[in-house]
Amino acid sequence: MEVEGDLNKDSLPDKAIVTQDTINENAPYRLQVFFKETNGNYKLIVTSTKIIEPQYPDGRDGYSTGNDFGAISINKGVLNLRFDLLRGNFKHKFRFQKGNFELIGYSEVSSNGQGEMTTIDFNLSTGVRIEKLERYDTDKLLSYKKKKILIRPLPKLQDITAMDNELY
Repeated sequence: MEVEGDLNKDSLPDKAIVTQDTINENAPYRLQVFFKETNGNYKLIVTSTKIIEPQYPDGRDGYSTGNDFGAISINKGVLNLRFDLLRGNFKHKFRFQKGNFELIGYSEVSSNGQGEMTTIDFNLSTGVRIEKLERYDTDKLLSYKKKKILIRPLPKLQDITAMDNELY
């Protein structure tokens, strides 16, 4: 999967590419981000084999988690990675700043399978994390939590391991 868009504010179309090793028993993914240079060449800026969970974490004959890579996109200079869960999805948002792709946002929507939907929106730039629990048959708000959690320095794309942190 390959997407293009300006990630470093130079008005040139950069690329983000996700590939999968389908020969490997775990079928791992690799994310690579390239900046386009003025001479037309592309320069590799970051690569990660940890940010996307392998398709088969325990091997092809192992237990399936129901977690899948969903999509990648570039919107307004932000690199978005979407992941599908058994009953929901989550998204990481990265911006190139201070020489790295830093995590600036995390959102999640998930169901407990019993009529309740949890929505999380975490703006890591401001530190504001909002978590809502509501019934999806009546839209009744069951709980609303807003708190400030400052994470400094912001997590870098290459340092994040998929499904390894309860906050993001």
